[in-house]
Amino acid sequence: DGTVYVGSNDNNVYALDANDGTEQWRFETGDRVESSPAVVDGTVYVGSNDNNVYALDASDGTEQWTYETGDAVGSPAVANGTVYIGSEDNNVYAIDATDGTEQWSYETGDWVLSSPAVVEGTVFVGDSDGTVYALDTGDGTEQWTYQTGDSVYSSPAVVDGTVYVGSDDHSVYALDAEDGTEQWIFNTDDRVDSSPTVRNGSVYIGSYDNNVYALDAEDGTEQWAFDTGDRVNSSPAVMDETIYVTSGDTVY
Repeated sequence: DGTVYVGSNDNNVYALDANDGTEQWRFETGDRVESSPAVVDGTVYVGSNDNNVYALDASDGTEQWTYETGDAVGSPAVANGTVYIGSEDNNVYAIDATDGTEQWSYETGDWVLSSPAVVEGTVFVGDSDGTVYALDTGDGTEQWTYQTGDSVYSSPAVVDGTVYVGSDDHSVYALDAEDGTEQWIFNTDDRVDSSPTVRNGSVYIGSYDNNVYALDAEDGTEQWAFDTGDRVNSSPAVMDETIYVTSGDTVY
């Protein structure tokens, strides 16, 4: 609705006019804000390295509630009145979006910096010990897990019954959303912290090997690769027939 919401290492969340960048409001947290805000029904949900999840009024930045975890907090996903978010305290949390009460928490094996994807009653998320989890949205029970070879900072994309996600073991994975069965693996030459974007049968994703890849969503074959000259940990955005992505200090 004409506003850009963004966090900063100066500990603030900002609301900026999308047309000219003028500041509409700022909200100060107790530490860096590396989390990407989610904006739903007039509320901004965001995590901070001060261990808290914040719900702020989108119009003026007024604090509606906070929820404290045991460590720095990642980026939230909001679905059906619930905020799903991971923390470096090794937990995934489900928090009531209206009042901030905890609905459930699930303990993983390591930090959770991946932003959850929520699809058809399941939360998909990765952790720093390389595991991808599928959890029930209602009570957090584990449906399945899949072990990659290194940390999963990439946030899953779930399309047509398949979970696409990158790992620091240099690979991109396609997993069956129902049971976690491996459908295919594509190997790059370095870490894959980028989160995939899936559009029209292709998976677009970046790697620390400096490339942006387009992969066939069905079987993982490479359609093309573009060498940016620097590592790509940005997540591609696709609009119409154009992919927008950053590498180092360059926007492509």
